[in-house]
Amino acid sequence: THFNMLCMALIERVIQTQQTVLAAVGEDAEFSCQLLETKDVLQVTWQKISRDVETNVATYNKYFGQRVNDGFTDKFKFKYTGLQNCSIIIRNVTEQDNGCYRCLFNTFPEGSFIGKPCLHVYGKELWVVSCSATGRPAPTVTLSVSQQHLNFSQYNTVSVSNTNATFTVTTTAVLSGSRRNSTQVGCSVLIWSVFKFTYLSVFLKGIRISVISTSVLLVCCVAALIFVRHRQTLRAGTPLKQFHLLIQLINVFAALTVNLNPSV
Repeated sequence: THFNMLCMALIERVIQTQQTVLAAVGEDAEFSCQLLETKDVLQVTWQKISRDVETNVATYNKYFGQRVNDGFTDKFKFKYTGLQNCSIIIRNVTEQDNGCYRCLFNTFPEGSFIGKPCLHVYGKELWVVSCSATGRPAPTVTLSVSQQHLNFSQYNTVSVSNTNATFTVTTTAVLSGSRRNSTQVGCSVLIWSVFKFTYLSVFLKGIRISVISTSVLLVCCVAALIFVRHRQTLRAGTPLKQFHLLIQLINVFAALTVNLNPSV
């Protein structure tokens, strides 16, 4: 059992994919899988798992190219085809598309390397909340909601390394519950355990008011002076580019993007 768990951990390190993909009913969902180590890949196979049964839905072959199997041509299409990196789109998702899928990189002579992304299809009454931050080292991105009648589900965090040695960390969750007159969602980003800033989006009867709050936990005196000088400019509706300038002045490279998308 320990050996099997070790093998699964090694495979997960070789394949980079999303743990959970969120999509509303009627939207398109995209799965992508990347083989992080160079292998002699003969074919990439996409499968749908239903009641522990794997069904082939599409393949990309080294010699014969891409193919979506009969019965799935209206539902699945390739977005990008490659033997090291491959992505597929599920059109017009329904509750029947909910579940897990597999991407198999069939190699010779090592066999198959498998990724397992899962699709969570939600109804029209839910919201998808997504917050992304880019920095070096990788920032910690946390979503929060203050109202007791609201809660997050399908909480998922993905970190991607960029070519400029930075990391983009995206945290996504589904916000569910009975929304009343106002809803406040927070996104906190922590970099180096030194600098922390929070972006709050407040929804009041469909009107969004954005507030950025910043706190320095432990920085040098020069950085603290720069923070005090620019702190007053961070008010409701402040453009993010002003906030980026503040971060760069204290020698932290980061950018913050917050998306709150209603499913209507």
